[in-house]
Amino acid sequence: MIIYNRTEYKKLTPKQYKKEKKRLQVELLKLQQWIIKNNKRVAIVLEGRDAAGKGSTIKRFIENMMPKSFDVKEMGVPTSYQRRNWFKTWDRMLPKPGNLIFFDRSWYSRATIQPVMGYCSEIQYKNFMKKVNQWEMSHLDNGLILIKLYLSVTKENQEIRFQLREMNPLKYWKLSPNDWKAHKKWQFFTKFKERMFEKTSTDLSPWVVINSNVKMIARLNAMRYVLGNIEYKGKENLKVKKWNQEDPEYEITIDNILFENLSKDQYDFLFEIKQRIN
Repeated sequence: MIIYNRTEYKKLTPKQYKKEKKRLQVELLKLQQWIIKNNKRVAIVLEGRDAAGKGSTIKRFIENMMPKSFDVKEMGVPTSYQRRNWFKTWDRMLPKPGNLIFFDRSWYSRATIQPVMGYCSEIQYKNFMKKVNQWEMSHLDNGLILIKLYLSVTKENQEIRFQLREMNPLKYWKLSPNDWKAHKKWQFFTKFKERMFEKTSTDLSPWVVINSNVKMIARLNAMRYVLGNIEYKGKENLKVKKWNQEDPEYEITIDNILFENLSKDQYDFLFEIKQRIN
């Protein structure tokens, strides 16, 4: 298992965040062109608890990509057939040559949320844990490039994000009664999550854990990790920028309202609120 949290991003202002995001997205386009030209198959898995930021992270990955050669897969509630034929179901969803696929949750839901919520049987869970490494290795041997990212959020931050979603007239639909049920089973979920890391993080297919308490930082860390771990044509050495911290100007926009001439404490307070809303 890899813990990947680049701390220099904590110093970024919103303007610097946008510049860094653009710099990484330029490289993502190079990566995508390499995938297409060389008929590569790339799968990027994003797992994590509800409201950890999986969807918003994928959104920043694909923001400027060519739409014809990538896809985003999100299964939803599996059918009876899919539950019984778990690996075959995901075999069909893996990328074809020249394609990149992002998985907003994946086959690993059988290792965490399904057993926690009773959506699969104990036999199905044990069968998955027994066979998943071998299944992944068979695809890696056939040329699949697989990156597994886990976005980690604290219980307190998840609860705040749930409450903000409930109050938001444009985002209330993202929250379901099952989300709160899973939240109440926090420690039970943690038990399955840690077992997943222990049993399914291998040398060739490790889990990469990214702190997502601040979503903007998590997005940059996720993009940088992917770019740093695939060799593609025209790859630039993404050196750490020396951000200028002298006489900073603090301003922030929340829900189209601009807050200017802020003190550092005021900015930090509003920045934290924005991360929990976005």
